[in-house]
Amino acid sequence: MADIFLICVIVIGFVLLHIVGLYLVVKYQHPDDKNDAYIPKMVVLLGFVLSGATVLLLPLDVANNEGYAGCDGFDTAICGGLDMELFWKIIYWLIPIWIFLLVPTCTFYYEADDGMLMAGTSVGVKPNSRIKEAIKYELFVVVIFGLIFALTYLFLNETAIPVREVTAPKFSDGALYTITPVSNATFSASQLAPMGNQDVAVLTSNKANETLGTVKLGVNPSVFYAGLMSWMGWFLFALFGAVGMAAMPLDLILAFINRPRHMDAVEFAEAQVLLRDRVNELVNVGELLKLEREEKAQQNGGKGGGFFSREARKAAAEEKKTLLQFKQAVYLLEEDAEDFSNCTENYKNYNPLIPYGCLLGGIVSFIISMCWVLHIILYMLPKTPVTPFLNGYFRWFDKWFPLFGVLSVAIFSFYLLICAVKGCFKFGMRFLFFQVHPMKLNKTYMSSFLFNIALVLLCALPVVQFSVTAFQDYARNTTINQVVNVQLKYLKFFGWFWRNQVFEIALMCLVLLTCLYLGCRGVRDSSGSNSLQLRDRLRSRRG
Repeated sequence: MADIFLICVIVIGFVLLHIVGLYLVVKYQHPDDKNDAYIPKMVVLLGFVLSGATVLLLPLDVANNEGYAGCDGFDTAICGGLDMELFWKIIYWLIPIWIFLLVPTCTFYYEADDGMLMAGTSVGVKPNSRIKEAIKYELFVVVIFGLIFALTYLFLNETAIPVREVTAPKFSDGALYTITPVSNATFSASQLAPMGNQDVAVLTSNKANETLGTVKLGVNPSVFYAGLMSWMGWFLFALFGAVGMAAMPLDLILAFINRPRHMDAVEFAEAQVLLRDRVNELVNVGELLKLEREEKAQQNGGKGGGFFSREARKAAAEEKKTLLQFKQAVYLLEEDAEDFSNCTENYKNYNPLIPYGCLLGGIVSFIISMCWVLHIILYMLPKTPVTPFLNGYFRWFDKWFPLFGVLSVAIFSFYLLICAVKGCFKFGMRFLFFQVHPMKLNKTYMSSFLFNIALVLLCALPVVQFSVTAFQDYARNTTINQVVNVQLKYLKFFGWFWRNQVFEIALMCLVLLTCLYLGCRGVRDSSGSNSLQLRDRLRSRRG
């Protein structure tokens, strides 16, 4: 029978996730999306709930304790009775549905041009169907990733689990005991007689094969696709999670150090002039970008140079990099303008507790990041762990307040998910490989919501896998432990990465490199966002 307390925890957890998700959507959405994009908003809300549920399912699995042998019937006092295998299977299927079906469809629909402007100014032009445009692009995504999923499952769905063969004497050669049943027909270990010499002789006659063998099994589709999604997400989590673990404490503490302070007349005038100059510079850059695009369109007759043209690809890459650099400079200018506003006309309305909240968050995140780094070094990377570290800390709390150990697992796991989002934004601002999608109050478009939800969902399963491996001692009786450390660990091709700790080593190295980089280059690197350099480069390209 399922534990009533755990059922209540599930209900409360889902309600809280919905409330927090709804609050984020309402508070962060751009005014242009206030009465629009209802379906994307629903996908974002449920995607947030799904990502949170994925990570929080691990502490629920720990509390359920269904992997304990006594849960089969003879010692169920510490068992939750929930079917965690069913819960995990639901998660395994929902994540790829969201990432490869719902989020791309909503993104294509949201960003599709319905042609209404042209339809209102041209004769005989009908508006495009945004739904048809979205379906057209989504079909391409479904075909590509459908083929990837089908082919990988067809050829890589086998796991080779190591086993050790033990040869033992016949059961009839052992000692015979008579057990007197008790009145209520139940069994107790106290009914067994103490071990005698005959028992010892039987045990010592057991022979174990020194060479490990393997048992090859085919994994079911849900477990395989969970492993595939985890493997894909690990490349993002190892990079962004590492950057976030190093950058999160530093940015929060610096938000306190650089908190808004009242300006005198001289400081106000200097800051105002600097902001005005930067605005003028970026306006010039925007005009140059517009002229450059118009000239290229006239030269090519409205057509691109083609994918197979090396010069066209190089020019397109340069144009994309320049545009990203321009957007980065605009974002930094908006940040500085907001800080200037908080120091001047909004100074009286600014909440003075925000910087102290950032300081507290920075201290807490620094402690959690340091605990993760030490745990990786002391427990995860050595073949023989130096110390259980966090596992011992969780078990110690279980002795007098079991709920705190489970909550600690949730906090440490969820922190990694937040670091991945932070790291994505931080990395995107430093290295212009992709467009950044910052989350800002009342200024976040739905496309940015969808991007961040897709990122969080891609990192959710790697976070769970990483946490299960990190807390293997504490979470040894969980259902997910049997999947991660047995089936997926020895899965064909993918298992090599997890057995050799490729991602954990990469994560640790990237954390250290990020700390060195931020220490040497500073928090905000202006070399890539200098609007004067960007303007001069555009002018030189135009001759």
